[in-house]
Formats: sequence, C-alpha cells, structure tokens
Amino acid sequence: MNINECLEKGYLVKITPKEDLIKKELEEAEYDLDKAKKSFDDEDFKWSIVMSYYTIFHSGRALLFKLGFQEKRHFAISVVLEELNKKGKIERKYINYFNASVSSREDADYHYTYSIKIAEDNLIIAKDFKEKMKELIKNVL
Repeated sequence: MNINECLEKGYLVKITPKEDLIKKELEEAEYDLDKAKKSFDDEDFKWSIVMSYYTIFHSGRALLFKLGFQEKRHFAISVVLEELNKKGKIERKYINYFNASVSSREDADYHYTYSIKIAEDNLIIAKDFKEKMKELIKNVL
C-alpha cells in the first residue's frame, strides 16, 4: 500500500499542518517515553513496552502532521515512513522500529508476552525514533 491508496481508503486524510498539533504530539511522545522509563525501572516491563510504542506512535504522528496528513489507522504511519525511505529521507531501520514496536505492544497486550530484554530494546528504539522524527520535523521537511 502507498500514500495514495491510504488516502483513497480513508486511512490517511490530508490536513493543513499546524505547529500546535505537532508540538502537542511531540510533548506526548516525551511524556510516554518518561513513563516507559519509569515503568522499566519499576520492573513493569509490559507497561514499559506499551508506553515505548506510544512514544513511537506520537512521534510518527507529529511527522505526519508536519507533512499534512492525519492517520486514521496506526499502520498508515508505516506507509508514510516507507515513502520517506524510498525518497532517501530516512533509513529503513525507522520503519523496522515502528513495525517492531507495534508487534511488541500487541504481544504484550494481547498475548501476555514480554520480558526485560524486549522492554529494554523497545526503550532504546523509542528514544532513537523520537529523536529522528524531531530532527526530520525541524531540519528536513
């Protein structure tokens, strides 16, 4: 699936970029990352994984807002990341980070599969992903 197909199916909608929405999403990403770290420190690895995912989700959402899109399905963020990768704007690892975080969150939430290692890995990728989205929003796009 590509951006045009997502638009046709209503998974993405075009919006006018608004700095206040972008800022709010980045603030939410920071909040979620802080909660992911605290949960990890409290050995609540399931919740750490969930909050790491939301760090990535809100960071990706901020980027979409900057690009003039709003997702109606979470996976649409991955579609936009794929297009940015094809244009040489981001490395493939960020698509992998997004997809891995979706899978980890679903495993933790729905299959009760989580561990200290998965939580730790998700914290690392969440922080890296968030910083990359902030960089793209500020410098590239």
